Amino acid sequence: MNYVELTITTTHQAEELISSKLWEYTEYGVSVCDDYDVLELINERRNTWDYLDDKVTENLGSGVTLIKAYFDIPTASDKIENLRKELEVMRENAKGFVDFGTLETVKRIVDGDDWIEIWRKHYRPMNIGGIVVCPEWIEYKGEGTVVKIDSNMAFGTGEHETTSMCIEFLCEYVTPSVKVIDVGTGSGILGIVACALGANSAVMTDIDEIAVKTATKNAKLNGVSDKCLITLDNLLTGVDAVGDVVVANITADVLCVLATSIKKHVKLGTKLIMSGILRDKAEQVVSTYVPLGYKVLNSKSKGEWVALVMEKI
Repeated sequence: MNYVELTITTTHQAEELISSKLWEYTEYGVSVCDDYDVLELINERRNTWDYLDDKVTENLGSGVTLIKAYFDIPTASDKIENLRKELEVMRENAKGFVDFGTLETVKRIVDGDDWIEIWRKHYRPMNIGGIVVCPEWIEYKGEGTVVKIDSNMAFGTGEHETTSMCIEFLCEYVTPSVKVIDVGTGSGILGIVACALGANSAVMTDIDEIAVKTATKNAKLNGVSDKCLITLDNLLTGVDAVGDVVVANITADVLCVLATSIKKHVKLGTKLIMSGILRDKAEQVVSTYVPLGYKVLNSKSKGEWVALVMEKI
């Protein structure tokens, strides 16, 4: 089957925001080509490679990121036009905070089956704090708690810093007795990880129907469907649940909006794990939640991203 491949030129800083937006428009895949990832790999392997051609690195570090998304041909034109308009609005709203780059777009027709095979060769098991996030088509026999993910349909494979930091905090704060709420669940990875760690239950919400379908599939794939309530919901407006641990990997602005609606879903001692926060917006999130009766319990950063753990006191 053929697809329309859309390539967007942006920046390393904006790649997470744009990738997340693309997943709202397609169920056929999003991929990121970021030269910072190449530089990181080179630096990690520099002492183990016998020879490294200087030409490999001479144009790296420019900050330019290419993001590709795939659309079925009949609906591609309308979706891409609407997407462009939304990205322009996002760029305007983020002016002074996030550099979106040129947002130049290029379209071409590609063989979708070939793309899926290339993606599958790229995606490998990742060990994050003892949780092994593994593609469903790979049989993993190593150590760790395995969480299988079908990565073809919805955002959230554990590869991005914002997701990996959430997983690391879940490993720290989830115990067998806790009830977890996962806001903006995407692929379902965080709620499923919580269940794999022994959580009593996980309420998982998302505003995207594709994400809800994918999270439901992934919960079944991991044998935790009986622990998961997965709903199509705008943040937590239609959810009647109180969490011992609430995890939200969204954006700083949305996290600040969530602060006003989260009151009925937390209690004293609830741990609130928040990620998707750019470094220069971390203080904005903290200053929003502290007056509402939370304290900062923990934090960590990777690249340009920050994750916070706050506790209701």
